[in-house]
Amino acid sequence: MAATVFLLLVALCVQGAKTIEKADSQRPGHVSVVIVGGTGDLAKKYLWQGFFQLYVNQVSSGNSFSFYGGGQSAADTATPVLFEILKGVTCSEHVSLERCAVLKEQFLRLSKYRQLKTIEQYQDLAKHIEQQLQQEGMTEAGRLFYLSVPAFAYADIAEKINSSCRPSGGAWLKVVLEKPFGHDLRSAQVLASQLETSLRDEEMYRIDHYLGKQVVAKILPFRVENKKFLDPIWNRHHIERIEIVLKETLDVKGRISFYDQYGVIRDIIQNHLTEVMTLLTSRIPKNLSNTEEVQQNKLHVFRSLLPLAKNQAVVGQYQSYASEVQQELNKTRGHITLTPTFAAVLAYISDPQYEGIPILLTSGKMLDERVGYARVLFKHDVFCLQKHDGVHCKPKQIVFHFGHGSLKYPAILVSKNLFKPAVVDSEWKEVTEHGDIDVLGLPVSDYYVQTPAEQREAYSELIADIFSGQKNSFISTENLLASWRVWTPLLASLADAFPRVYPGGAENGDVLDVSIRAAEVSYHREAVIIGKEQAGPGSFQAIQGKFRNDEMVSAWAEQLVTRLAADLQEAAESAVREGGVFHLALSGGSTPLALFHRLARHHFSFPWTQTHVWLVDERCVPPAELQSNFRNVHNHLLQHVRVPYYNVHPMPVQIGRRLCEAEDGGAALYESQIGESVNGSRFHFVLLGVGHDGHTASLFPGASPFDHGERLVALIEGPSEPRRRMSLTFKAINRAHKVALLVMGKGKHELVTQLSRVKDVPEKYPVTAVKPADGTLVWYIDYDALLL
Repeated sequence: MAATVFLLLVALCVQGAKTIEKADSQRPGHVSVVIVGGTGDLAKKYLWQGFFQLYVNQVSSGNSFSFYGGGQSAADTATPVLFEILKGVTCSEHVSLERCAVLKEQFLRLSKYRQLKTIEQYQDLAKHIEQQLQQEGMTEAGRLFYLSVPAFAYADIAEKINSSCRPSGGAWLKVVLEKPFGHDLRSAQVLASQLETSLRDEEMYRIDHYLGKQVVAKILPFRVENKKFLDPIWNRHHIERIEIVLKETLDVKGRISFYDQYGVIRDIIQNHLTEVMTLLTSRIPKNLSNTEEVQQNKLHVFRSLLPLAKNQAVVGQYQSYASEVQQELNKTRGHITLTPTFAAVLAYISDPQYEGIPILLTSGKMLDERVGYARVLFKHDVFCLQKHDGVHCKPKQIVFHFGHGSLKYPAILVSKNLFKPAVVDSEWKEVTEHGDIDVLGLPVSDYYVQTPAEQREAYSELIADIFSGQKNSFISTENLLASWRVWTPLLASLADAFPRVYPGGAENGDVLDVSIRAAEVSYHREAVIIGKEQAGPGSFQAIQGKFRNDEMVSAWAEQLVTRLAADLQEAAESAVREGGVFHLALSGGSTPLALFHRLARHHFSFPWTQTHVWLVDERCVPPAELQSNFRNVHNHLLQHVRVPYYNVHPMPVQIGRRLCEAEDGGAALYESQIGESVNGSRFHFVLLGVGHDGHTASLFPGASPFDHGERLVALIEGPSEPRRRMSLTFKAINRAHKVALLVMGKGKHELVTQLSRVKDVPEKYPVTAVKPADGTLVWYIDYDALLL
């Protein structure tokens, strides 16, 4: 009994401590706000306006304020910049012009710039705050640091704040962090670990501005307010699918250095759209203001998400992105970037309530309109015999419209054939007068529409939440890492995926439409041809001609790959019909990846079980390393098709623990394997690429094609690391029945031009020594390489 009483007293004391801590965080007093990065773009566009709005709302609450813009620049340089920014803040329409002028003047007077670069400067800031408190006899309520700086600076700044700028006497500390919160799971874990040494989790506010959008913040309250209507239908028996979409019309010029590292999935889908998904699918909390319950319910969604496989995503890249990368990052014309600017990802949740419901998360740049929404589309259980345009025959859906688009304003729309939603919040109103516009296939008049009574900016909303200590709309460490555990494997699987190129804007047409079949997502149109500026999609067909007196096929990249894959299958079927086996030698590198993907995803009747796969060349590295050609072929082709393992022949570059040692006889061993398995040592099909210097396979300029005599396989010294290579010789290549030379990309245009003019000079351009003796050579050259 005594032990029970003791435990009860301890629990009451702990609860009391929590209550006191919460009350202390709201106690009136002086608040110091420091925006680190206070003259940057984000601060200029949103943060100073948001903190001015906070000041306007709190000026009569008993709190006093000081505002500091911090940065790397010296004060005499940055102060004028800061005050130009501050002059641009505005009041809401409810504040009179006279009062607004007074508030702005006070806000400017309370705002100062401070250089915050060294630990001494942070110490000086702390001394300044403490002197101000003493001189004016103020009680300190707390200090708020907003880190509007790159994520790599977080840990260092957090350590400086912790060691020199923590308030005392029970005042609170709040530190706001802008995304990105890591690049993958590992980097997020490292960053979280670094921050934990300086800050407690309750002191950190990881901000996702999408959670400050009024419609997004309303999703959970809406589900609570309409619980009696939604409970029967908010499940797998009634929901057909969920779509969460953010479309943008702009490119990423000026942001390339960031964007090319992150891409659309990391920039938008992993955070903004995933957070919206958790709000739509999490359990409804018993108490909406209980942050811990809300966060735990969202964590349950992350833990219930099924793993995301590569076939549950498609990626795209707008046509001019590659040239923008080359220009802004000072890359060569041949530089290839696989960073996606568009992605559609299909997710599933294993929770019984949502099992089997497709959840499509989609975002992209250079699309036809700027709009964001989440749509819950319900199954249609009404059959209309005659009046097919009646309200009950139309789609049943709830649309959380974040803003922009044809509707222009944020709103929640409910199909009139579902239910009429309650309006229980005075900050929301019903819209009864509608213009002649459509929203996702329905006239707006077919919806019940609710919109905020006053539209407020997302950052202003979140800054108010930070000040009040409300953390529902912020990302906890636990949920952040849970999210990255879901997304990191998918991102890794897409690292080498070639994005579909799309022209941008209205010209995209149906190029980016996707289909959902058997828990997979794919582009609805198989082939897309992007023309030059003077040509629209589909303007060119594949052409056949001559190049260096050999056969040539040319087309836009995707069409060219489609044609090559078809030719390869035809050659395989012919060889199997004649001899029961097909011997295929494949090059490594990035050029054939699109071909591998095409074969794996579309050529299901390819005679893989009768195919032997050989390598044209290999780097002298262990097969598990990224530089390994075999690893490339395996990851992008072999693991996706049914080739018997005993039909796969990697080059023996590693014997024991040694790499390409001549005395180990690896080259001779591979040659003997070819002799034993391949009739007359004549491959049926050899796929080659060509380097910018004219090399093919691992046969580089400066050597004679006759250096290797009658050998079919040789060890080669290359010009770059790893220098040692193993390669088929020209003797082996020129024995083949068919050799395909695949040349793609604008970066190869200069080489193609040179090759079209020169005669056979294998010492300078080794590829000119490819001359099948009793076979055929076909050049597959895309229009970018051929025409530029």
